[in-house]
Amino acid sequence: MQSLKTNLIRTGIASVAILAAAGSALAQTAWVLPSAYPPANYHVENLNQFASDVDTATNGELKITVHPNASLFKAPEIKRAVQTGQAQAGEVLMSLHENENPIFGIDVIPFLATSFEQSKKLWEVSKPAVEKALDEQGLKLLYTTPWPPQGIYTKKDVNSVADLEGLKWRAYNVGTSRIAELVGAQPVTVQAAELPQALATGVVDGLMTSSATGVDSKIWESLTHYYDTQAWIPKNVIFVNKDAFDALDPAVQTAVTEAAAAAETRGWALAAEKTSAYMETLKSNGMQVVTPSEELKTGLSDVGAKLTEGWLAKAGDEGKAVVDAYNKM
Repeated sequence: MQSLKTNLIRTGIASVAILAAAGSALAQTAWVLPSAYPPANYHVENLNQFASDVDTATNGELKITVHPNASLFKAPEIKRAVQTGQAQAGEVLMSLHENENPIFGIDVIPFLATSFEQSKKLWEVSKPAVEKALDEQGLKLLYTTPWPPQGIYTKKDVNSVADLEGLKWRAYNVGTSRIAELVGAQPVTVQAAELPQALATGVVDGLMTSSATGVDSKIWESLTHYYDTQAWIPKNVIFVNKDAFDALDPAVQTAVTEAAAAAETRGWALAAEKTSAYMETLKSNGMQVVTPSEELKTGLSDVGAKLTEGWLAKAGDEGKAVVDAYNKM
């Protein structure tokens, strides 16, 4: 009789434990967060830390799984996937979507903001407009992380913009496509995850991108020269589907926004810290890191002026107001 009673008690305890576990499982929320960049890139490292911070702060109530290297969605598909709820959150290069709204291209206006300090000021004045644009698309901005300044990679000497003519030029946003047109290069749309193969097969033999992307793609295996033009400092934006965010308990929402604020601070610091290291990696692998000639700088400045004029025409009063506010800082 005692044995029966003991077994019943144990069964009851086990049942309660199973029910508690089931309740816990039901309470847990799982998000996926796709990114187009490789696991070793500092953007993805920052994403993983953000996910870990959220997990810790919510005691596991919200689990965010980061999917790097375009393994879940290709770069141009990520934003739409989050808007439609196929993914709850995502990371994209903001200027990738300039065709949807010119404000997404504010950070790739050539030579407007060429240092991290300038880029941070530009972000401060443009953030409300970017948040508004994302909100209208059903997205909530979480944070941004910048890339290092953009330079030109080739496998030949480039002393003027005329030397860029005929290159198979990697285009990844409106600005880089337009540059190709203006200098007489052939624009080829290639996203970051596809770049190593495009370089290895000769699909691309010239491009403007960061030292970070150069290192990620081991660009020295295909190209030889890097011209440190510091044309602009693009940013990645990390956002969440508004419905997914609104479905969270208030305490979990707070944990997400606080972790995002920490990720933004960390991301900007990482970008500045790693830029010089990336440059050294390029040099140590045989890349010729070159200061652009005055003729090249003048030619690029002329190209930049045309791109700026085009962007302002598209962006209208809102865009002009952002640029004016930045110029007054």
